[in-house]
Amino acid sequence: MIDHEGQKLGVLRIEEAMSRAKAAGLDLVEVAPNVNPPVCKIIDFGKYKFQQAKMQRESRKHQHGGKVKEIKFRPNIAPHDRLTKLRNAEVFLDKGMKVKLTLMFRGREMVQIDSGPEMVRGVCGALSHVGLAEGDPKRVGSRVIVVMVAPLPQHKRVRKYSLPHEEAVEEPEEPEDHDDSQE
Repeated sequence: MIDHEGQKLGVLRIEEAMSRAKAAGLDLVEVAPNVNPPVCKIIDFGKYKFQQAKMQRESRKHQHGGKVKEIKFRPNIAPHDRLTKLRNAEVFLDKGMKVKLTLMFRGREMVQIDSGPEMVRGVCGALSHVGLAEGDPKRVGSRVIVVMVAPLPQHKRVRKYSLPHEEAVEEPEEPEDHDDSQE
């Protein structure tokens, strides 16, 4: 048994442990039931539950693994627009999020649908420095091709299309020297 100040009291009978907890105005909580003898502690149970919930909230705050971001492409995308979408996907993957790449076809673009998986593989190849495709591109319905890209481990990720926001700091401009001797 452990008292409310953190000192070990040794092995006590349950009745004596309950009376000590009651005398202190606190609760007797079994913290390690699987050992022989079980370990009990005298604590304020409401405060204990609050601290446990607070720790769980803090640990969830720093998790990004469950988030999935979607980047949509069209087959006739302009090179600059493609680069912008690659840059956004790279940022998401660098933050540890998964990215769902979607290639959508409409109207006359349906003629090119057979080359769609190769287009998606090209985009996955362009992101191979920060992420890895979780499978082959799959057709969803008749007009959409989808693939999921998972981030590489943190130490293997390399930014290629954009700098991390910490490094992208603009340098201050130097003041211009005015030559007043000609006036």
